[in-house]
Amino acid sequence: MHNEMISEGSATVFSNKHIQTSELPRLQELALTPISRRYRIINLSAISAIALVLLSIVTALRFQPLFELPEDLVFAYPFICSVIFGLAFLWATYHFFADTKITYAVREQDVSKQSGLIFRKLSCQPILRVQHVELNRGPLERWAGLASLQVFSAGGEMYTFEIPGLELEKAQKIRQFILDHKDVSAR
Repeated sequence: MHNEMISEGSATVFSNKHIQTSELPRLQELALTPISRRYRIINLSAISAIALVLLSIVTALRFQPLFELPEDLVFAYPFICSVIFGLAFLWATYHFFADTKITYAVREQDVSKQSGLIFRKLSCQPILRVQHVELNRGPLERWAGLASLQVFSAGGEMYTFEIPGLELEKAQKIRQFILDHKDVSAR
């Protein structure tokens, strides 16, 4: 059974035909491309630097000669250092494995991103619904020649999704492709 209303002329105003799920394309056939390996190196370096700075601050406060620390803080020093090191280790371990799982695909009608280590997520943005696209590059990304591509949906305040760790030239090409095709009607 299907619903279809046709107005005067040849334009279809409403169509709601039943689609067999067995006829839909399989997501496994989506050719996903991994992001740059340098993205993981940047994340691991940033985590190491943050942990080192925090450990340096705690150590400088613990051993500074200007004033006497309360005895409880002196005894808490090894515990605080262990917590900082433990959290940095967990954070780095997560990024070590999760960053390799970030993949993307650009097709004629949509842009897709898959990510997640434990909980896998596949986001798909129709190019026709793209409001605008931004390239973001922080200092570490500029140094590594990388960029993050943010895709904004029509009617949305925040970006629909972000593809981090793209080589700059590739990110610029994807951005230009989306901008060139966002006003082309779906076939």
